[in-house]
Amino acid sequence: MKKTIPSPLSYAGLFLSLCLFSGIGRAQSIAGASLPDAPGMASETVSSSSNTSSSNQDVAQSNANQPAAPLAPQKQQTKRILGIIPNFRAVNANTHLPPQSVKDKFVTATQDSFDYSSVILPAALAGYSMATNATPEFHQGAAGYGRYFWHTYVDQTIENYAVEFIVPAIAHEDTRYYTMGSGGFLKRTKYSLSRVVVTRSDDGRRTFNAGEIIGAGAAAGISNLYYPQSERTFGNTAQKWGLNVGVDAATFMFKEFWPDINHALFHSQN
Repeated sequence: MKKTIPSPLSYAGLFLSLCLFSGIGRAQSIAGASLPDAPGMASETVSSSSNTSSSNQDVAQSNANQPAAPLAPQKQQTKRILGIIPNFRAVNANTHLPPQSVKDKFVTATQDSFDYSSVILPAALAGYSMATNATPEFHQGAAGYGRYFWHTYVDQTIENYAVEFIVPAIAHEDTRYYTMGSGGFLKRTKYSLSRVVVTRSDDGRRTFNAGEIIGAGAAAGISNLYYPQSERTFGNTAQKWGLNVGVDAATFMFKEFWPDINHALFHSQN
């Protein structure tokens, strides 16, 4: 019987087979050993995540319980500017007031017309008008100044009642000046000057300021009844109308910045 001798290739194949079976067994052993640890690792990860979430909630709750930083006190309007000039219509920023009644409008117009300080502006305008000989028929001297003064004072009083009482009562307008109170200089200046054409209605809506524009024009027209004939021209009437509106615009601007001026000069909040 002839003896068969295995070839080198047969030995190589056997060796590779043994290595393959040995590697598979080792891999199964490693996988089997690591599988029991997987649930524990997931549980530990979930627990860590839960602790982190709880910690974040505690921090948020702690921050919520801390008192808020105090707000800076707001600069307030005063009833008089420099303790003399009436400032009854100015309202502090972010202030909500009940609707203004017809009686309130009448009282405000009366206060502005007959307050002890109401003679200051007419006195100054009378002196300027006499110096420029605005109405030659009034002449000069004490008698002339007296004529200029009472005409200017009556002009002011009629305009106050027309702008602050009569026309607003008919048009249902709020005659109070609501300050902006914050923002840049140009922004607040633009806002204050625009109040001669924009105001609030009695129900709080933005509306055309008929009281200012129509009231000031009506007052200028009425003044022709007690001025000399030569002064009753359309040009003079339009000039008075523009002066009335211009003075009120400047007044609104001054009221807007008065709390800041007051605080800067006197370090006062109220």
